[in-house]
Amino acid sequence: MGEAAELLGVSADTVRRWVDAGRLAAGRDEQGHRVIDGVELAAFVRAQADDPDDRADESSARNRLRGIVTAVVKDAVMAQVDIQAGPFRVVSLMSREAVDDLGLTVGSVAIAVIKSTTVVVERPPAHADSRRNGS
Repeated sequence: MGEAAELLGVSADTVRRWVDAGRLAAGRDEQGHRVIDGVELAAFVRAQADDPDDRADESSARNRLRGIVTAVVKDAVMAQVDIQAGPFRVVSLMSREAVDDLGLTVGSVAIAVIKSTTVVVERPPAHADSRRNGS
């Protein structure tokens, strides 16, 4: 339950309420602890997913993270913009002109749209994976 909560970015109490309300399926392990199957959790997350700005039909980019601008560093030509999107920090390098045109300042709400030809996927270390079996 705790790891499911961490993956969803909510509290364990929220996950328990969803299970108790029948919104999310859970079983019991040998010790009687509630566990959530990874396939069930993935289906739940997918059903809850929402495009942060309703523009999925207007772009081929599907990786959209809504967050808050936490830093803007500008020089004469380029700028670095940091966005905190939930637990994820996204850093973008763009022209200073783009930052100014978008009005990006610390505290602004922004959506990081990510389109890449390469996405690296890693698995957690084996010791962390053993906790993942439904917790």
